[in-house]
Amino acid sequence: MRRYSRVVVKVSGEALAGPAGWGTDPAGLAHLAEEILSVHALGIELAVVIGGGNYFRGRMADGWGIGRAEADNIGMLGTVMNALMLRGVLTARCESDVRVMTAVPMQSVAEPFIRLRADRHLRRGLIVLLAGGIGQPYVTTDYPAVQRALELDADALLVAKRGVDGVYDDDPNITPDAKRYTTLTYGEALAGGIKVMDASAFVIANEHGLLMHVFDVAAVGAMRAICQGEDIGTLITR
Repeated sequence: MRRYSRVVVKVSGEALAGPAGWGTDPAGLAHLAEEILSVHALGIELAVVIGGGNYFRGRMADGWGIGRAEADNIGMLGTVMNALMLRGVLTARCESDVRVMTAVPMQSVAEPFIRLRADRHLRRGLIVLLAGGIGQPYVTTDYPAVQRALELDADALLVAKRGVDGVYDDDPNITPDAKRYTTLTYGEALAGGIKVMDASAFVIANEHGLLMHVFDVAAVGAMRAICQGEDIGTLITR
């Protein structure tokens, strides 16, 4: 049994990072691949938006003496690196075709993101990895994740976070008795200053009524369980 037919999964670069919080952890990459394949095995059409924060983030620009626009361009290249590595791990574990599509043209390594082409890939049962954000600086991958979910008419956006199993009213790493929300509205998230995603992503998701699940990327089986109807993590709705 499944509650969704098509989903977009948003994975931050940090979710792929090793213990040092930088680079790529082979074990984490393998775990993510297995979780993705477990959802795909249900017959669910699946696209993945990948971040690049495990290599470089825009907020690092000042410390490196690099302009924000340039830093964001570097980060976009990081998302492509993550997508190519994830494709390699996925193709080694399954016979399904896996395509990488980028917002920044890179014809020799990936397809350009074209909405109708991506839709066709998904309808044919391919796994689609979406990299490069929206191809422009000053935007994190939060907004593109919502945008791609809407463009591809996904039933839900699954937001895989590292080190947290949902949305809390305070940082659970600092406040042990912080309350985890089972459900939350976008209006409540915006009013409460919830930082699990950019405010701009919440605004557009609310405007179009997109369902969003926030869960722990390290939880084995969580992604599949959500798609089968279990209430894991936090569900954010209009």
